[in-house]
Amino acid sequence: MARASAYDGIADWYEQEFLGGPTARATDGNPLALGGVLGELLGEGEGAACLEIGCGTGIHATRLRELGWEPVGVDLSGGMLRHARGRLPVARADAARLPVADGSLPAVVAVMVHTDMPGYPAVLREAARVLRPGGVFVHIGVHPCFCGGFADRSDAEAVVIRPGYRDAGWTRESWSDQGLRDKVGAGHLPLPGLLHGFLDAGLTLERIAEHGTPTPIVLALRARKAG
Repeated sequence: MARASAYDGIADWYEQEFLGGPTARATDGNPLALGGVLGELLGEGEGAACLEIGCGTGIHATRLRELGWEPVGVDLSGGMLRHARGRLPVARADAARLPVADGSLPAVVAVMVHTDMPGYPAVLREAARVLRPGGVFVHIGVHPCFCGGFADRSDAEAVVIRPGYRDAGWTRESWSDQGLRDKVGAGHLPLPGLLHGFLDAGLTLERIAEHGTPTPIVLALRARKAG
């Protein structure tokens, strides 16, 4: 994951300026707005627990509760968790070493965080480990084909893709100095590397969605652990 200290150093900026303050919600106009993708892929929870990996400041907890889930979160950054504690129960932990028993959860989500985790395939294996048979994992992340240091999104109507998409690895390159990536860096996996991570973890892909126009910003996937 991106160094915890990187997010610790910007946690207040992230909460107040990037998200819009403690009353902000992940709805239209918010940088983490996802349309209906989370509900479409996760479905209703009927009071069951849902673990959010890399929960950050907990901005998605309200939506998870609206869907009927009881969210709990883990994150490596103490600074981010300082803001999250008012939104959901949390624990400080590495996403690749979750403090959760094998086969104990019906649902796990990772929302807009996989680029913070250079070892994301290991995180997918952990998600599979803690899911009960038949449990669901929802990944929502920046679209690997259209977002990254190789993508110039300064003109939303004409995104320019330059060489670099095929190069997996960590970078601080960004088309903007007003967002996150120039501050904390980002990991990139080309689409095959991301999808193989699911397959290698033993997760079966069920649904796929894109979000954002005219060029998608978000790629979302629902996968299930074999029952």
